[in-house]
Amino acid sequence: MKKHILLSGKPGIGKTSVIKKILPLVELDAGGFFTEEIRVMDRRMGFRIVTLDGTDGILAHIECNSNYKVGKYRVDLDSFEKIAIPALEDAIKSKSIVVIDEIGTMELFSIQFRELVRKILNSDKTLLCTIKENGDAFTEEIKNRRDIALITVNYENRETLPEKVLEMLKTMKKC
Repeated sequence: MKKHILLSGKPGIGKTSVIKKILPLVELDAGGFFTEEIRVMDRRMGFRIVTLDGTDGILAHIECNSNYKVGKYRVDLDSFEKIAIPALEDAIKSKSIVVIDEIGTMELFSIQFRELVRKILNSDKTLLCTIKENGDAFTEEIKNRRDIALITVNYENRETLPEKVLEMLKTMKKC
């Protein structure tokens, strides 16, 4: 029985948009976070983490002082953990759907985050997340679980996916 939904696909294809379209439809039964770009005059400067209850902070920025680097961005691990970890812990306690956007290279620098992802996957909660397309050992282990529905987002399906995923979530909640 599938219990978790993972959206994968190329960067910029619309994975986050799919999740953002689903969130209003699941009412208040979801907790977690999503990421969004920080842009200054059409130039991407970094990424912000935003919890579903509105708390936000820096995930990565070109001007951040950090040893954790992905491309030109430096990951603000302290900021990420101060915002993401409590949001996920709260979602595990009080929500039936845990949202993570995304299980990606920047987020995986955090050992606490990895441990929480495993805890969520092994709990009675449903995980709705985006996951990087090019895997490493951790993400491949997740993608290969039997309780995972892995959906590749592409130009052809991204407009219809919110409805399809919502139906999958409703079916999972009934079981």
